[in-house]
Amino acid sequence: MARITGRTILIVGASSGIGAKVARLLASGGNRLVLTARRAPELASVAEEVRAAGSACLDLAADAVDPLAAAGVVTAAVAEYGSIDIALLNAGQGPDLRMDQVGVEDVARIMALNYDVVVNYLVPLIKQLGNQPAGGLIAHTNSLAGLMGLPRQGPYSAAKAAARTLIDAARVELAPRGIRFTSIHPGFVATDRISGDGLPKPFEISQERAARHVVRALEREPAQAYFPWATTTLVRTLRALPTPVSSRVLRRLAAG
Repeated sequence: MARITGRTILIVGASSGIGAKVARLLASGGNRLVLTARRAPELASVAEEVRAAGSACLDLAADAVDPLAAAGVVTAAVAEYGSIDIALLNAGQGPDLRMDQVGVEDVARIMALNYDVVVNYLVPLIKQLGNQPAGGLIAHTNSLAGLMGLPRQGPYSAAKAAARTLIDAARVELAPRGIRFTSIHPGFVATDRISGDGLPKPFEISQERAARHVVRALEREPAQAYFPWATTTLVRTLRALPTPVSSRVLRRLAAG
């Protein structure tokens, strides 16, 4: 039985992958889910599953890169259910990109998909949750790649690091207003989008397992949540090693 029950939960990036899996896991708790993503047919399909499992659901097709569309989703969620208890910002993308092959537009696109989308929801959510007597939780699906610059993942690592830093600052500032923040840092997750990109993925886990970790983080609300333990340990070890040593290890890992 879900431990999160009777809550209004906004999930950004809910049409597939981890976001859709989380929505399904929360659907049995008699919650009120607001699901949003760009792909309307896929989103509607997930929403039907949520309703069939016993939770109310509002599905809103919107592009998270558009700040007006993001603000509109928050407004529509509050108009439908009165408040937002939990928001999971799960939109993002991390393709295999080598720094000697990328263009400026590639880096800007990855920044928009992984940092701008957070800002676009973060700002209206802070305004909304700050006006709620009980505040609320804003969770962000970050990445272990945001803890250090990974080869072939440089722009993605940079965008996730920027989002992490922004949320760390917001956590300190807004705690007196009852707004809580959880940054969730998965390792490699087996999604359809990255299955054939050729990037080595040590200790890769399934979407289902990742979604269970995310729900656990939403339940417990730690400031930072890391998984799986094997990848987390590897990243922490690499960060602790002298730079010449960690660089040699990372080059070998990136080469597969």
